[in-house]
Amino acid sequence: MRPQELNLLVIFDAIMTEKSITRTAERLSMTQPAISNAVARMRAAWKDDLFVKDGRNIQPTTYAKNLWDQIRDPLHNLNQAIEPDVFDPQKAKRTFRIAVSDIVVDTVWLDLRRYFEAHAPGINLHAVPYTITNAQQVLDDAEVDLVMGGTIPAPESIRSTHLLDICHVCAMRKDHPLAKPDLTIEEFASADHLLVSLSGDSYGATDRALHQLGMTRRVAVTVNHFASAAPLLIDSDLVAILPAAATYKHVTSGKLSVTHSPVEIPRGSVSMWWHKRQDEDAGLQWLRDHIQEKFVTRWNQNLREVFECVCS
Repeated sequence: MRPQELNLLVIFDAIMTEKSITRTAERLSMTQPAISNAVARMRAAWKDDLFVKDGRNIQPTTYAKNLWDQIRDPLHNLNQAIEPDVFDPQKAKRTFRIAVSDIVVDTVWLDLRRYFEAHAPGINLHAVPYTITNAQQVLDDAEVDLVMGGTIPAPESIRSTHLLDICHVCAMRKDHPLAKPDLTIEEFASADHLLVSLSGDSYGATDRALHQLGMTRRVAVTVNHFASAAPLLIDSDLVAILPAAATYKHVTSGKLSVTHSPVEIPRGSVSMWWHKRQDEDAGLQWLRDHIQEKFVTRWNQNLREVFECVCS
């Protein structure tokens, strides 16, 4: 392979990862015209359009996707062999894209930002929405560096580390008639319920648990973000089964009351997931270490202190 072709592959890999000529230029410290010229040379050499405009971003053609599938891992391995990553957070200029739920953003983003301001001023942290069903895909396609969330299929190409277990609580406004430690399942089932449904489905784990007992409930309101739940609960008669972490700020401020869930909801977990091609990425290793420290150490301690009585 001629040196100029290898250089084009490096630029091609960056464009596929960033999905933007502007972000690619920033990542490679090149001008946008230089990147555009490189794309023109790629199109001539490989006889394909490669990229088509999609609003402010670009989308790869089928040829580009197939090419990237073949070259991205070998290219990364070659780069690691020639120039192993050395990551200096004080000097690094990098954007980390992480697929997360809003609970995770509320939980850890401020701590990370404060740390970055003091110790890694050139690091950007971008949250990307996702669902459990596409979590593996966004890692395979290098759309994100990390996924932080619940359990996803874990083929050999995906690595993970456990962060914390999820305890569910029954939440409602402070002066709600059902805000009591001895809430019965009959009282619970007869209430008007709020359901956080990322998929839009109005039937969730609580409904499945009630169904096993021959009971049903009225899901009066659904929302598609956990952050939307607490404000609705605080100013209404709704009740909701929520992960403890989603209620933490409002419980500690005295605006929400929580009690044991009258129905048994299987405990979930929050983990970090990344692609094996980034196992040796020193920057991502640094980020994972700090997320682990901030997320696990501080939040496990806080959640234990606040929810010990209802999560035991």
